[in-house]
Amino acid sequence: MGADFSDEKSRAAQWFRALRDEIVAAFEGLEDSHDTGPLSDAAPGRFEVTETRRAAPDGRDAGGGLMSVMRGGRVFEKVGVNVSEVYGTLGDRAQAAMAARKGIPGMAEDPRFWASGISLVAHMQNPHVPAVHMNTRMFWTPHAWWFGGGSDLNPCLEYDADTAHFHGQQKAHLDPHGADLYPRLKDWADEYFFIPHRKRARGVGGIFLDDHCTGDWEADFALIQDIGRAFLPAFVPLVEKRRVQPWDEADKDAQLVHRGLYAEYNLVYDRGTKFGLETGHDANAVLMSLPPLAKWV
Repeated sequence: MGADFSDEKSRAAQWFRALRDEIVAAFEGLEDSHDTGPLSDAAPGRFEVTETRRAAPDGRDAGGGLMSVMRGGRVFEKVGVNVSEVYGTLGDRAQAAMAARKGIPGMAEDPRFWASGISLVAHMQNPHVPAVHMNTRMFWTPHAWWFGGGSDLNPCLEYDADTAHFHGQQKAHLDPHGADLYPRLKDWADEYFFIPHRKRARGVGGIFLDDHCTGDWEADFALIQDIGRAFLPAFVPLVEKRRVQPWDEADKDAQLVHRGLYAEYNLVYDRGTKFGLETGHDANAVLMSLPPLAKWV
């Protein structure tokens, strides 16, 4: 294993891109198959794909990615599935934040970094279909490497059966990596996806981890892959079940208010949003997670 992790970084970036392709195909398939119920007579949505670039202060190539966004579909009101591979040197603020949070020595002397990942947020047309978030990523510096990410469900109209299914799929994919992993990552998600100023969770939870490095890259990569693999079987059946349900104005109002909570969290607390903006990544890609419409009471 080379010190610069070139092979490992390449494999991770390829995996995130492959997962992106699988999810985009599945979501367009949901648009095509929605032929009964609300909005089934509309045209099926399609992703618009845009290349993104990271703006490095010195003008050098600093990587980029693909921003894939679908708006105004039959099923998805707005969904983004982004992948990125960025690199360069961390600025002073990012170095300070990294050193403070992770206690990594040597960042000031050698502030190089590399990061790749997939980030997904889906806001749905039907208020009965839950919004959802998923991301997985790998981060490397000359001093340390780690994985992070997870997924969480964000319904505005909660169904216990949907929550149980979503969590059940997460557990099934995590259990092969250790029976203690799902409860630990569930608790981590409950803590991370909490909105302090509202004193409430932003949804019904999921799984989350960060700074994950056991020293065994292959084992850690296998875990982050299974976190990604859990997403479609956890989410797609919920979409298929709920997209046919009728909704009324009160349901839509509840959805818009809940989206306001989601926007507050992502703008105030989300680490990925802060890191993307501080390191010069495409702002539209970083803020892709924001809903198309929201409401505050």
